[in-house]
Amino acid sequence: MHSALFLIEFGAIILGLGLLGRVAGRLKFSPIPLYLLAGLAFGEGGLLPLPASEEFVAIGAEIGVILLLLMLGLEYTASDLVSNLKTQYPAGLVDFTLNALPGALAALLMGWGPVAAVVLAGVTWISSSGVIAKVMGDLGRLGNRETPVILSVLVLEDLAMAVYLPIVTALLAGVGLAAGSATLAIALGVAGAVLFVALRYGRLISRFVSSDDPEKLLLVVLGLTLLVAGIAQQLQVSAAVGAFLVGIALSGEVAEGTHTLLSPLRDLFAAVFFVFFGLHTDPASIPPVLLPALALAVVTALTKIATGYWAARRAGVGVKGRWRAGGTLVARGEFSIVIAGLAVTAGIEPALGPLATAYVLLLVVIGPLTARYTEPVALWISRRRRPDEPVPSTPTAPSASSRPPEAVTDQDRAGHA
Repeated sequence: MHSALFLIEFGAIILGLGLLGRVAGRLKFSPIPLYLLAGLAFGEGGLLPLPASEEFVAIGAEIGVILLLLMLGLEYTASDLVSNLKTQYPAGLVDFTLNALPGALAALLMGWGPVAAVVLAGVTWISSSGVIAKVMGDLGRLGNRETPVILSVLVLEDLAMAVYLPIVTALLAGVGLAAGSATLAIALGVAGAVLFVALRYGRLISRFVSSDDPEKLLLVVLGLTLLVAGIAQQLQVSAAVGAFLVGIALSGEVAEGTHTLLSPLRDLFAAVFFVFFGLHTDPASIPPVLLPALALAVVTALTKIATGYWAARRAGVGVKGRWRAGGTLVARGEFSIVIAGLAVTAGIEPALGPLATAYVLLLVVIGPLTARYTEPVALWISRRRRPDEPVPSTPTAPSASSRPPEAVTDQDRAGHA
């Protein structure tokens, strides 16, 4: 009886996600807010609890996070990461300062304490690579001059996750300063070792993993990823970081083949992850934090626009491209939920989960709108202030970037996660 009930519940969840994905596709926006709303509707305090499938959904959600980070790592080569670190690190520092600090200050003002401040800083800091990639593809901006700037900011944020997640994991576990420092040292050492090995021996690793049989390739890569993620979690480094590093170590045809094979699994389990987060958030807990979430969304939308504008200006992009870059970076999504999910599991602050849910729901909807309308609105305001001055134009000729447009198109699939 329990088995039949589990199949009914889990089948209904998967079918519902598929239908919601279709609705989002027709409306041309990310399905993430619909997945979150579905979780809210059927979780704690929702319309219909799903107790029989809860444990399996929890495991599926954890696999979803691992696959999200693995696929993200597959998008980058070690040389791409090193190049971006060398040339674009000032943009990363500005991004951190403008977007992480508002979250930290908001947590402290609400009296949540320093650990919650570090967590909320991450929630407001990291943009959604998947949503942004989808938006750029939908708007036909993959060849624009500002696109390499946007990608560089996203790459630096993804790299920062390899340092940030171990810190958060150690803080949430309540370990002392010495243990936390050891955890961070291990994480940095592993990340550095993986980058070194990937640069020097990436082809050998890929050749070892490679197989002409899709079944064998899938089993080897998935097994290796789960094994490394488990070891990383045992060392309190974070399973997500372990998966990200596995993705970086693979390159060439292996990375492309793995991306093709794992994309459907990533989409399935990532959707389950967003539903799982919603299931563990009581809808009644959202209205009390809606105003703080809205205020934080407005502030950090403006700071992301400022970040993109500054980074594009530094790269020599014209005024229109600067505004487009800023507006495109506004969306938050999968990483914000991953970070908040860690805090919810640790139980450090009951209101943090609902606040993060409301915040992501707001910005995952507002983000595509700012990407489309920030430039015309900014230029309209500029004309109103200086009606006699011509507005500079920005050529949209394709430019070379450290990542080819094909990589963005691949990552576009993450928008359906």
